[in-house]
Amino acid sequence: MVSELPYERMLQECLKGEFRVVNAHLPGKQKTLSDLLDEEYPHVLCRDGSTHLFKRKELKYLASLLSADEQKALLLPMLLGVGAGQGEVAVICLGEVEEKVIAKILDMSITPRQRKIVLYRPQLALVRKLLRTSTQYLFSPKSEV
Repeated sequence: MVSELPYERMLQECLKGEFRVVNAHLPGKQKTLSDLLDEEYPHVLCRDGSTHLFKRKELKYLASLLSADEQKALLLPMLLGVGAGQGEVAVICLGEVEEKVIAKILDMSITPRQRKIVLYRPQLALVRKLLRTSTQYLFSPKSEV
């Protein structure tokens, strides 16, 4: 019986490389909402060398939802993790600030699970409509992001 282990390992390495390419648009480093509000042209530098610009209108909207301390804690862009074959998306939730933002946008209580907030398509559409430049997709080969 031939072992599939080397093949699976090789496939995983190829996929890692592909997802690295697909995720090249992600920021090299996120910035806080308060720092972005202080910039003349709010932006982050992406891993592929491009510049991701934020709409000031979105930043002001986010600021209206949060206290000054929370504005210093919210890292942008917020990452929306998309797993393989999923009908849902997970907001990467590093703290309570992301939870508060999503809860206010959706006008409902949110309970993060394992540092993630699960969103379904209609919820995702609303979040993306309001925060088009303040969110970015993170693609993952894992079935659970």
